[in-house]
Amino acid sequence: MEGQLRGLLLALVIVYYIVCTYQSRQTVQFENEARLRLENNVMMHWSHRRRISRQFRRQKYFRRSSLWWLCINNTWTDQEWLKNFRMRRGSFNLLCVTLRPWLTRQNTKYRQAVPVDIRVAICIWRLATNLEYRSISHLFGVGISTCCSITQEVVTAINAVMKPQCIKHPSAAEFRLIVQGFRDRWRFPQVAGAIDGTHIKIRAPPDNSSCYYNRKGDYSIILQGVVDHRMRFWDINVGRPGKIHDARVFSLSSLYELGSAGTLLPHWTETFEGVDVPLCLLGDSASPLLTWLMKPYPEGGGVTPQQLNFNHRLSQACMTVERAFGRLKGHWRCLIKECDAHITFVSRIVSACCVLHNYCEVHNEDYLERDYGRVTEEEEGEGCNNLLQMIVVLLTIYLM
Repeated sequence: MEGQLRGLLLALVIVYYIVCTYQSRQTVQFENEARLRLENNVMMHWSHRRRISRQFRRQKYFRRSSLWWLCINNTWTDQEWLKNFRMRRGSFNLLCVTLRPWLTRQNTKYRQAVPVDIRVAICIWRLATNLEYRSISHLFGVGISTCCSITQEVVTAINAVMKPQCIKHPSAAEFRLIVQGFRDRWRFPQVAGAIDGTHIKIRAPPDNSSCYYNRKGDYSIILQGVVDHRMRFWDINVGRPGKIHDARVFSLSSLYELGSAGTLLPHWTETFEGVDVPLCLLGDSASPLLTWLMKPYPEGGGVTPQQLNFNHRLSQACMTVERAFGRLKGHWRCLIKECDAHITFVSRIVSACCVLHNYCEVHNEDYLERDYGRVTEEEEGEGCNNLLQMIVVLLTIYLM
């Protein structure tokens, strides 16, 4: 009997131990689950707060003021548009219509797309003033990086859409107008255009910077342009390093290839004293003397009055391209100041400015005179052969 009692007590102790152990494990599991639920709730709470805060900041960031743009749209006169945007409002609106297919962007759930007119205005303002992007972003109510990307997009669109129509090889009818224009204004016959080059200042490139260091002590690239009698570019070559001589830039251009092949100018001649004089371009003393490129006599001792008169008349006609460069840089001030764009993009900016120059000239936008002077080249070109010398002499006599 006593043994049975002991066995029963032992069984009760074992059962009690098992029950206590099970309850302890259940308690620990419950506490762990409760702790995990608490941690999850805390994390979800903070995640929700951060999401709300981020959405609030995004809305606050993109809600910039565009009051200035709305104000000038409604109050500025054509003269104020011309002074600040280099064109009247009608020409600006036509420019926006031309570029709209390339610049239109879709709205998203995060932000409203910047309208095309603001995009074009941002780019024009940047090119016309060279103002820093921070100031432009405050004026137009967009971000700094947005200003930069918009400028690049509009410049690319101008070159892609407008350059083929604004800067192109003249047709036969257009060449006749150009030749007649030079004859009427400067009494210089057989002139199809004036050619020259100018330097565009840039920041020192990270690679091969010495190639861009010109003789004036600046880093630059070269713009070579040919203009008609109305100071409109019909050929440009931009991007050569500033260290290269103008004559070398000319010899490396596609213009020189066409001229050497005889496909640049129409084969129209005019007879002077039994000699057929072809159409030609007018260049400065740094240009080579070719059958299709006329240059002045080297001035110095032994120059006759007739030769001086020839140089004077040629210089007057060549001032067309000088004035074109002056108006180009006067309108688009980014070409006067040091261009801070990447070297691979500077050429596109210069090309776009030439397109806009022609656009303004075609639409008869008045030019507001600005003080811009250009130092003339002093280098002399090559000598002339017998036929070329005869043509120069005959033109010298004709111009007397």
